[in-house]
Amino acid sequence: MKNKTTRLTGAALPGLLCLLMSLSAFWASASPLQNQVTGRVTDTNDNPIPGVSISLKNTNTGTQTDMDGSFELEASPQDTLRISYIGFKTLLLPVGNQTSFTIQLQQDITDLGEVTINAGYYNTTRREQTGSIARVTAEEIERQPVTNPLAALQGRMAGVSIVQRSGVPGNAPSIQIRGQNSLRSGFGNSGNLPLYIIDGVPIDSAPLNSSSGLTSPNLGGIDPLNTLNPANIESIEVLKDADATAIYGSRGANGVILITTKQGTGGKQKTRFNAQIYTGAGVVPRKLDLVTTADYISLRQEAFANDGTTPTESNSPDLLLWDPDRYTDWQETLFGGTAETTGVNLGVSGGSERTYYNLGVGYQRETSVFPGDFKYTKLTANLSLNHRSSDERFKLQLSTSFGSDNNRQFDGSSFVSTALSLAPNAPALYTDDGELNWEDSSWSNPLATLYRESEARVQQLISNLSLNYAITPQLEARLNTGYTLLTSEEVTQQPIRFYNPALWANARSRSIHLSAGRQSWIVEPQLNYRNTWGKFNLDALLGSTFQHRQGSTLNIVGIGYSNDQLLGNLAAAEQVVVADNSTSEYAYAAAFGRIGLNYARKYYLNLTGRRDGSSRFGPSRRFASFGAVGGAWILSEESWMQGLKPFLSFTKLRGSYGSAGSDQIGDYGYLDTYSATPGGGGLYPTQLTNPIYSWERNRKLELALELGFLKDQLRLNTSWYRNRSSNQLVGYNLPAITGFTSVQANLDATVENTGWEFEASTNLNSGRFSWQASLNVSIPQNRLVSFPGIEESSYANTYKVGESLNIQFLYDHTGVDPETGLYTFVDVNEDGVYNFDDRVVVKDLTRTLFGGFRNQFSYGRVSLDFLWEFVVQDGQQYYSSGVPGRLGPILQEDYERRWQSPGDMASFQKLSQGLDALRTYFRFQTSDGIYTNTSFLRLRTLGLSYELPTEKLGINSCILFLQGQNLVTFTDYRGLDPQSPGTTLPALRTLTAGLKLNF
Repeated sequence: MKNKTTRLTGAALPGLLCLLMSLSAFWASASPLQNQVTGRVTDTNDNPIPGVSISLKNTNTGTQTDMDGSFELEASPQDTLRISYIGFKTLLLPVGNQTSFTIQLQQDITDLGEVTINAGYYNTTRREQTGSIARVTAEEIERQPVTNPLAALQGRMAGVSIVQRSGVPGNAPSIQIRGQNSLRSGFGNSGNLPLYIIDGVPIDSAPLNSSSGLTSPNLGGIDPLNTLNPANIESIEVLKDADATAIYGSRGANGVILITTKQGTGGKQKTRFNAQIYTGAGVVPRKLDLVTTADYISLRQEAFANDGTTPTESNSPDLLLWDPDRYTDWQETLFGGTAETTGVNLGVSGGSERTYYNLGVGYQRETSVFPGDFKYTKLTANLSLNHRSSDERFKLQLSTSFGSDNNRQFDGSSFVSTALSLAPNAPALYTDDGELNWEDSSWSNPLATLYRESEARVQQLISNLSLNYAITPQLEARLNTGYTLLTSEEVTQQPIRFYNPALWANARSRSIHLSAGRQSWIVEPQLNYRNTWGKFNLDALLGSTFQHRQGSTLNIVGIGYSNDQLLGNLAAAEQVVVADNSTSEYAYAAAFGRIGLNYARKYYLNLTGRRDGSSRFGPSRRFASFGAVGGAWILSEESWMQGLKPFLSFTKLRGSYGSAGSDQIGDYGYLDTYSATPGGGGLYPTQLTNPIYSWERNRKLELALELGFLKDQLRLNTSWYRNRSSNQLVGYNLPAITGFTSVQANLDATVENTGWEFEASTNLNSGRFSWQASLNVSIPQNRLVSFPGIEESSYANTYKVGESLNIQFLYDHTGVDPETGLYTFVDVNEDGVYNFDDRVVVKDLTRTLFGGFRNQFSYGRVSLDFLWEFVVQDGQQYYSSGVPGRLGPILQEDYERRWQSPGDMASFQKLSQGLDALRTYFRFQTSDGIYTNTSFLRLRTLGLSYELPTEKLGINSCILFLQGQNLVTFTDYRGLDPQSPGTTLPALRTLTAGLKLNF
């Protein structure tokens, strides 16, 4: 079924025609007679500086220096050259009659006003921005051997929480920008996904479904960003407050992530080549201290003694059938391997002064720590092409990136937990003849899981074309277009040999085939107007958006193959089941505008607004308006502040308030829908209609103070924010008598996120030595402000007004009974029954503080860079999944503090296989006794590099580097990884070495 979206998309054609007619009318324009101006830019040591921006003041004309520091452009004697580069002081040089320049730039201890910040539809600087925008550059991203570029952001941005839920490559990390706004957080129905914009093109950020246990929805699914090459990213900006996100309207409620890829540089230059090659290895950074065979046999015997029972071959193969002296370190055996990592990135750039390009290809390969030949490979290619006319009025920018990854894993969601629960004296994995050992069916061989192989292939194309034409020096027309195409195919196989041979007579092989497709196009015509009247400056923007997206999914299961060699060929399956086959369309249209004002570069006002239309709402609720106002006051420019300089060199107050929205729900939710009955011939209803639900709305408020000390050698930024998300879009639960589980609707619930963000940075230079340091600290708080009627709703056992959305209702654990040796809990209503009414303890699992501390030291050609990440949080402490005393080991620590005899004051209950011990242990796992402080301090990255002296060899630069990740972690958590408590594969400790060449 397709949704009619003509009213949203049909308006695109008149707008495009008007824009093209305007461009045609103003295309021809004679430029004034100008002279050819050349020059060379160096630092104080006469080293050339490539990429320096050379522009004519108050015009759109400009170029950049090439790798030799040279530039060339046309200018008239009345023009003034503006020379700027990050980390150096900006120069203004009148042209006059001079045609050749030798320019030497002085290092600037601050780049506050020079770093260009991508704010989406416009650019700004740190000094002038009125919104909250965090930024990470290529220098911090490109050398990290990560599959997903978002993983490189951990600990680097205030207000941005990123959790890597598994060490298996391909998994989507969890990301939240200033907290959770929506009650919907499940896979495929999350209302908390940020908006991703890659080179001006939005992509669907929802993770892809996977039937493989290692990349399943429980671990986040497969991230579509995996197809990007981190080495091709120039910068990543994250927009957080209303001033920065409101211009994106309904798509910006959960923040916006802008990814800008690398471009070529203008100016006459030779063709340049660059290469980056690295190789390395990764291992699981920590393992659990489980009991050895001797203590294990002892605890099992003690459990039978406590219960007064006798072991049998059926309940105690470890005591009666297996070798009591055998010991296997199952952690080392099943996930103690070494994952090899290799990466190659090649690039070439060049062109003329008017037309220039950047072309790159990349390859990445990562094997697994699990036994077997499992690996992740990725191939990428990117092209950037820029052209500008001789009169600098017309500009064209084309960027295209293509990525293809292949993830060969196995369907083993419990493989790591199996390694933690196998008895240390379990049988050998193989028989003497090399076959899997099933030890007379007395156990399940864990290596059988490796036969359930999965292979996922994802390909994605992202393309953007931007056309700019300066109608007048103040008025510019722009057309931004984009196209994305993603295809995903995954096959998971379960052959007969996965089963115990004793079961082969009744076992059936099967294969699961998942495929998905996403494609979208976007067109955004815009007009930009900039002008200056004395000290008054205006920057205005008017534009519209027309977007269309189509998605499809297909899920087929083949059952019963006569031979494992035919596994996966659906034509050979005895039975084929189509579990899902759906297609959906989404249309979006908007008009937006911005007015940016500043006076004397001291007072700034930014007004943004957007009118959105989405096909995901009924006809009467399809459109909504969003907007924001942001302002900044640079107090340090006031005359009465001059006496505080140079100690207090910069002071700025800024604030913003506005609203954004969300339409992150499924398509066609406002319609009655039907599906075909199996075999055809009929329809059955699958969804109730509700045409009156409307947009979620997120109102954001922020106040901030930015300070610079000692000529900005030290900078301090403090921000306070409050975001309130209301009119929650959820699936409202219905009674079973209706025949439906839920209906799409709005709940009158309000979620509030407040918090403080602190940032500090310093930049010191002394001769050949430089030190850069930065610290970011976030203190968030999330709570459900209101939810009328929650006690009578299905959410009564999930949320509580006044508490965080990420809470658990728990029993009140009171220790171990000295007489019985069992865990005890408070029976709140003293009715003798433990149920939800007794779960009176509310545990908040939200991060209460997180951040990062980065340092970079450089001396001559040597550079050292490291980042510490810290998180303060509570989480579930690790305890064995099985009841202590039953088949399976426990931690050595728990074995030593167990209850052994009446009167013992112990903290760990007795070893037993009885029902009472089973009940109390499972009750303990839903009590506050199992929760603890899982905070951690981690050396996230450590990098050491050395630049070889290659000037005489004709090589511009050759850098050798050594990079480490997740090297050291300090925590009280006993499990594998405090970042994501549980029994999934933790983030690996990796060490890579490589070189980077430019020639």
